[in-house]
Amino acid sequence: MPQLVLAVHGSADPEAADTIARLAALITGLGGIQPLIGHLDVQRPSLADVLARLSGDGRGRGLEQGLDLGPFEAPYANPSPDPYAAPYAGPERAGRGAVVVPLLLGDGYHRHIDLPATVAAARADGLECALTAGLSGEVAVAFSLYERLRAAERRAGGKADAIVLASAGSGRPGGTDGAVRAARQLRQLLGGERGPVPVRAAYCSSTGPDAPAVPEMIERLRVSGHRRIALATHLLAPGRFTRALAGTDGAWAVSAPLADHPRLAHLVLRRYTAGRLALTPDLAA
Repeated sequence: MPQLVLAVHGSADPEAADTIARLAALITGLGGIQPLIGHLDVQRPSLADVLARLSGDGRGRGLEQGLDLGPFEAPYANPSPDPYAAPYAGPERAGRGAVVVPLLLGDGYHRHIDLPATVAAARADGLECALTAGLSGEVAVAFSLYERLRAAERRAGGKADAIVLASAGSGRPGGTDGAVRAARQLRQLLGGERGPVPVRAAYCSSTGPDAPAVPEMIERLRVSGHRRIALATHLLAPGRFTRALAGTDGAWAVSAPLADHPRLAHLVLRRYTAGRLALTPDLAA
């Protein structure tokens, strides 16, 4: 079995590490494989360090001891398996090679520049390494957004009359396509439940007139007569962007970030399956 490696952005916020640890625990509970975590920025170990250790000894001894999975909430302790998780019947020991799954909702610099370069360097060092697609635009993300939004609405005591899908933003052409697609998918999910409701994508880091900032989009919706404007947090883990969203004027409700949602754990396992088959195509025969 190749080692599953989660490539995460990294954050100085300790709650971000706790959230990713809960995701890792979910993945282990569902799939019987303990992921390693490599960071693209801010935190250690870096993804390059994780892959270097794997290429050096085949299993990354010592990294497992450095991964604190931490506690996770009771509702997630026994997540319901979906059909795609069927190949994961019990604990597995990681073996030769690695499958890197980017925990990224966008298609910006990390996904297309430094992450592929890091994987290419590991391959040059002799590590059999598959790099999978990220999470951008996946239906599982939209369902996770929907369920987190509904939880936020219940806490606020009603239903939103407009939604701002709050994403990080990207200066790279096409880097926000996943957010736009997620907004469209969320609008479809909400429309099936309550009829037409506006869902607009906006960004914590605005990159121009076609990528409005979150406060700007809230103001546009308020001018249009909306008052219960909810923020659907299209972010994986707590950090400076989620803190900013929590304090945004005019936001009636703000949903929690997504990384520790069970649907994303299932999605990561499906990505791992695809990467594993790419490394060992005979398994697909």
